[in-house]
Amino acid sequence: METPKNPTSIHHRIREGLSRVAMVMRADDWNRAKLAGINPTQLSILELLEGRTDGLGVKDIAFHLGVSQPTATDSIAALERKGYVEKRATENDKRSLKVALTIAGLSALRAGGAVEGATDRATEVLPEYEQEELLLVLVKMIRQLQERDVIPIQRMCASCRYFAPFVHSDAARPHHCNFVDAAFGQRDIRIDCRDHETADPAFRAATWDAFVEG
Repeated sequence: METPKNPTSIHHRIREGLSRVAMVMRADDWNRAKLAGINPTQLSILELLEGRTDGLGVKDIAFHLGVSQPTATDSIAALERKGYVEKRATENDKRSLKVALTIAGLSALRAGGAVEGATDRATEVLPEYEQEELLLVLVKMIRQLQERDVIPIQRMCASCRYFAPFVHSDAARPHHCNFVDAAFGQRDIRIDCRDHETADPAFRAATWDAFVEG
């Protein structure tokens, strides 16, 4: 029995906390997806494809979402019937198809994104410094999952070839994005940037060390 003198491990309690948040996020996703006339898995596919002008293969989509390939195939087929995605042949191999977002799909995605979820409201009431700290903790957790090959490389600043951490003396905007040639702050760190280009492993490691050492 768990008591104040004999608590469960902190890892267990963190997992409990994340599971409670995830439960509410799933409900938020259902509400967002409902507005677009799709289900949460289909909404996740649209979100994944946004900004990826070349599209993604079915296998890659399944891997990114952590679902089986048949599940991804069924969801893509449903989206294709609605005109939200389309399949395109790749330049190098006409037999290889990539799934890409259509204009109608982007409109559906924006319709769902207009809904403010319960998790958004819960985050908004946190002080700004706690929001920033939470963002950085999430970046660190995601990075650990990437390094363990649990999830694919995410389009985060920390894994991008354009990211230069702590190169400016301005404490409010210490980082630099070489893609747009602009300084930015900790609270502007991206989890999923549309302009992301994955850096090579050595560059990623060096960038991460500079980022966490500050």
